[in-house]
Amino acid sequence: MKLEHNISRLHYLMNLYSLKAEELLDMISSGLKTSITESDIFSSEIKLSHLKRIDKVFNKGIHYYLDPKSLEENKEASIFFRKSNFGSDLNIGAKKIVNKFEDLKISLSAISKLSELNFERTIPVFSIKDDPKAVAKSIRSTLYPTEFNNGLRDFLKSLIYKFSEHNILVFEFIETWNKKEKANIDGFYLSPNVIVLKRQQKSFRREIFTLAHELAHYLLNEEEIEEINYSTSHLQSLSKIERWCNDFAYHFLIGEYSNDIDLMKFANSNNDYYHDELNEISQRTHMSLLALYTRLLLTNKLSPKNYRIVKDNIEEEYRLRVIEQNKIKELEKERGIKQGGSVPKPINSPLFISALQSALYGGVINEYDFCKSLNIKAEKIDQYI
Repeated sequence: MKLEHNISRLHYLMNLYSLKAEELLDMISSGLKTSITESDIFSSEIKLSHLKRIDKVFNKGIHYYLDPKSLEENKEASIFFRKSNFGSDLNIGAKKIVNKFEDLKISLSAISKLSELNFERTIPVFSIKDDPKAVAKSIRSTLYPTEFNNGLRDFLKSLIYKFSEHNILVFEFIETWNKKEKANIDGFYLSPNVIVLKRQQKSFRREIFTLAHELAHYLLNEEEIEEINYSTSHLQSLSKIERWCNDFAYHFLIGEYSNDIDLMKFANSNNDYYHDELNEISQRTHMSLLALYTRLLLTNKLSPKNYRIVKDNIEEEYRLRVIEQNKIKELEKERGIKQGGSVPKPINSPLFISALQSALYGGVINEYDFCKSLNIKAEKIDQYI
């Protein structure tokens, strides 16, 4: 079966993702005995089977390619038209995630206008000329939650809720273990007020630090898409903006405990790298041990060689924990114990929920779209309206 399709929309997506024709053809020809050619997809008519393969790359839905309306490549449409270089070399999985939330941001912007919601920025824009420690102290008094449970997920949730009070939208995305194209990013900031985080399987502490780091990008109004990299070579090559964002994130999360870090002398094997002291600070501030050791490295209180030793030890401890957990699961499986647990759901920002509620009440969206946007079952809608 062949269909007439809008070739300009396919070119738009290829430019958006910086994909060359041969790269796309390799992707959609995977597993086929006969490769798909340019004439197969860039003609006025296209096989439905080819179009389905194309949509596995872009996830837009078949109707997208059949729409006769052309799309403009402008800066408002996507961050990929606003910027060409990012903090990480983005893979196709990362670009798909960014595009998904860019589309959501545009939809919410339209919803806010139709529903007469106010999504305007309430916090001023800062500059890298400003002292990140002083900015963190000021912003901490506004955005750091005063009440929260001690659990890491609860603290993250409290941060997201607090940010929503000041018109900062925070989203999480969760990738299942069997996803083929995992996004090689930890988070990103989209102007004017959207922060997106990747749910971390290793630790919520990394996600919390990423949120604080992306908050810094919001404060500077400097869009970025990135993976938090703790290698010494990467840390040494950071731009001024990334250094400012890391410094801000550190001071925003550590608060008064920065004094304890400042009083520490050179960390080495003689003082056990201040392991017990830093572990206690980690528990109280929700920062990871590695982030605290990174701070010691950056302030010349830990040598690069010792930093690598500490980093390797932390990663080895995690690897052993995973092995132990897998052993327990295997034993439970052998004993016939069900491997339970539902698929984790992202934390929804109250600002996002209120926007959808206003849109639903105003007739801008229907109940189906409301439930789909929040990833909830129809029978649970009463809990949200």
